[in-house]
Amino acid sequence: MKKHILFVLVLGFTNLLFSQSYNTVGGIRIGSEFGITAKQRIAKRITVEGILQKGITNGETTLSLLVEKHVPVLSRRLNFYIGAGVHKGWIGDEKILYDNPVGITGIGGLEMTIRKLNVSFDFKPAFNISGGTQKVYSQAALSMRYVFVKRESATKKFLKEKKWKFWKKDKNKKSSKKDRSKKSWEIWKKDQ
Repeated sequence: MKKHILFVLVLGFTNLLFSQSYNTVGGIRIGSEFGITAKQRIAKRITVEGILQKGITNGETTLSLLVEKHVPVLSRRLNFYIGAGVHKGWIGDEKILYDNPVGITGIGGLEMTIRKLNVSFDFKPAFNISGGTQKVYSQAALSMRYVFVKRESATKKFLKEKKWKFWKKDKNKKSSKKDRSKKSWEIWKKDQ
């Protein structure tokens, strides 16, 4: 019994350290640009994030797709993350004579998940390969996301798979008085 309890505690502790607490989140992004953001976990510590944002000072709308690596800090609910991806922008002002921006984007930040709320602060530099009003944009933002699909911990999965009702007797293992009275060496007696 003590081994089972120790095993569950160790499994729960390692689960807290080495995984994120959500599978799918989505919400708003407020900072040097305003927009919406969504993240989907695709591997143990890897997420894909999509960000659609509109510039406050310029007339650009940008879509960024990023792949991010998460590193837990103290627990799975507090993560440092870093990643990179691509972006495509659209200039909505006809007076601006620049082409629509296309380039690569980096991201680094810290996120925390409490129940159904995921909050993160990040720095997101964007480098335009072509187009845009500038070659380099630097953006910082606070994102607040709702946890649509929470990640089930390994401990919960383990406990669901195991039937921890050892105090209940198995009905199939009950033997009748007739079976108990029969000796195993009395092979000539027929079962009735």
